[in-house]
Amino acid sequence: MSTAAPLSPVQATSATQTLRQMMRQRDALRAPFEATWKELSKRWSTDDLDAWAAAVLALANVNIGPTGLIAYWDVSRSDTAAGIAPLLEAADAATEICRNAGARAAALSLKSLPIARNAFASEPMLTRWWSALRGLSREAPEVIEPMALRMSTILAPGSIDAFENFIAAGLKLAAGNKAVRLDYFTLQHELTRRLVSREFGGVDFAETERHLKTFVTALLGRVPLLRSLPPADTAIPRRASIAGPLIRLPDVYRGFEGDAAWSLYRAAAAHAHAHLVLGSDRFIVGKLKPLQIVLVGLIEDARIETLAMRQLPGLRRLWAPYHTAKPAGIATAPALLARLSRTLFDPDYADDDGFVAKGRALFGQSSPRLEDPAISREIGMLLGNDLGQMRVQFNAKTYVVEPVYRDDNLGLWDFDEPPQANAEVLEMFVDAARIEQQESDDAPRQENQAPDSEAGKARSVAPDQRGTVLATYPEWDRRHGIERPEWTTVREVAAVRGDPKRITEALDRADVLRGRVAQLVRGLRVGRSVRLNRQHDGHDLDLDAVIDAGLALRTGQDPDPRVFRSSTSKHRDLATLLLIDTSQSTSDRLASGATVLDVERLAVAVLAEAMQALQDPFGLLAFASDGRDDVKLTTVKAFGESYGADSMARLDGLASGYSTRLGTALRHAGAVIAPATSFRKLVLVLTDGEPSDIDVDDPADLIEDARRAVMNLHARGIDSFGVVLGSAGITAASRIFGRGNTMLVHRVEDLPSRLSELYFRLARR
Repeated sequence: MSTAAPLSPVQATSATQTLRQMMRQRDALRAPFEATWKELSKRWSTDDLDAWAAAVLALANVNIGPTGLIAYWDVSRSDTAAGIAPLLEAADAATEICRNAGARAAALSLKSLPIARNAFASEPMLTRWWSALRGLSREAPEVIEPMALRMSTILAPGSIDAFENFIAAGLKLAAGNKAVRLDYFTLQHELTRRLVSREFGGVDFAETERHLKTFVTALLGRVPLLRSLPPADTAIPRRASIAGPLIRLPDVYRGFEGDAAWSLYRAAAAHAHAHLVLGSDRFIVGKLKPLQIVLVGLIEDARIETLAMRQLPGLRRLWAPYHTAKPAGIATAPALLARLSRTLFDPDYADDDGFVAKGRALFGQSSPRLEDPAISREIGMLLGNDLGQMRVQFNAKTYVVEPVYRDDNLGLWDFDEPPQANAEVLEMFVDAARIEQQESDDAPRQENQAPDSEAGKARSVAPDQRGTVLATYPEWDRRHGIERPEWTTVREVAAVRGDPKRITEALDRADVLRGRVAQLVRGLRVGRSVRLNRQHDGHDLDLDAVIDAGLALRTGQDPDPRVFRSSTSKHRDLATLLLIDTSQSTSDRLASGATVLDVERLAVAVLAEAMQALQDPFGLLAFASDGRDDVKLTTVKAFGESYGADSMARLDGLASGYSTRLGTALRHAGAVIAPATSFRKLVLVLTDGEPSDIDVDDPADLIEDARRAVMNLHARGIDSFGVVLGSAGITAASRIFGRGNTMLVHRVEDLPSRLSELYFRLARR
């Protein structure tokens, strides 16, 4: 590319000459313009300079103002690698934004361009970023300015798809409401904070929780208590955290998707649980300095992992990919700490740095005492003194534990005892104190109790003209991979009273089925005998326990005295909520002339009669929907009332109509059954098709939302089971409930017997 000499009147083209003349008349702009022109002249041709001058003139003509022009000149000087094309595109986009949203919005958009350059790896992505801003300036011009001021946070996921989806989700959420748009694009809305905290299409904690519990339990033999950490308000990456018996994992690990995210969650959960299983009492902070605290935690991490890998050598393969520190580069405190972590983990890692080598030597010398946590404090204090004397800078507020799978080590420390702890240490641990206080206030008594950050929690809402509003619930946005808070509204629809005699007559006609069910009730009332092994006393010897006791005596160990076997009668402790789909499709008539809803009524009546005889607590709830703002719930029988003529009248009065927003119904069912005191809780869904509603184009959206609702119920210790009438909805139901928790009823006429048989099978579990 040829370079341009200093401008002369002969060389000047129209755009360049016009711009020069304009700048001569602007005293405030003349100096920055000349400086920019001089720098650009060194690397651009005359034609490029003229094109750039035309772009500046276009910005001036839309009255972008001095601030906008200087912002454009600044980005022009800073973009030394790219050619003229990206700058012309930036000017063209800023011109349109200025027309639509004003000069300040355009200037701020130009100022946020360097942030976008850092976030996106290629020019095509930058082109899409400008295109998204242009479109937003046309649809919602008032949000460009506040959004540009927050561009660093919004672009934190580093994906252009995330940015485009962020804008699309905001416009969809607001639906033309300017107040909601401003709330969303200024990052004040709950949905916004969750969107910018994760990468779209990534893997989050909710998806991995069930798998992680099984995985970690299989590894270390103890069921973990897992909870999610809310999104961070800063750019500092989240790490796992231990608070008492709880392991709190980030809602999402930024930069990790698909299998990489799954692997990281497994590594993090295994590391944190190893601390709880193999660790000991917390360390006293005392007068330790922040750097010493970090080093004690680092040594304790290495000690726990070494003990864990002695028991389970395969853990090395799980954790090794994250130890990537290299024995080179600037010797900053974080870099040296990462290198020390690797040398204590990887015996094949070579590092000539004296500090790193001393750490390995001290840890190796303490190998015979590896079971003693005191070595972590001893080695950490020695290394902390050495690193302090090296005068390397260390900022406790910005330090992040490495590798990424390790927890933040706040759970290792007891800083409540010594009042002399210096302010810097207390500041470093204040977040941990808040976490532990929250967990201790309402810590779960059972493992299956709902997390305190329950995503499916209801929000109470005042009534409106369409009826009594019970609550609002979130709904899963499949496209954006996030829950929209308070997206659906549940309304109580008063039950229409029918004639209970019709239910009684239908039961009388099904006398054969009632007799079979009554026989099952008599058998289930008795309960069943359960054998108890390894008891202190009993009617028989437990041969396995006797053999184990004999082996213990032969090897000089104390035998277990529990060598007897006994039995006991096991009784049910089950509460059930039957969720009845009454959507329009249940009005279809069968060959017998009865409707699907008629058969559902009979099946529910037979089952309700059986549960009443068994004295099992149960509730009956019918549902349908007419858009997200009108999910209709009708109580046929509440848990607190007995099943009788009133319940049968409400059951007979049910009518078909509307659609099937199953996810919201499941969330409300969870809220209804949660107060039940029974050990087991079951939501039994009776439906004839896949979820659908008038305001949802893609049925897969509601299927995925219902699946997430089922996962949420499971996390709260509530089982769910789907009974599907006809094969049309079996694929969706299997996706929602899982194949093992779905029953297909091929002939609708068989529903009464199949539903009752299913209940008795589930009641015996």
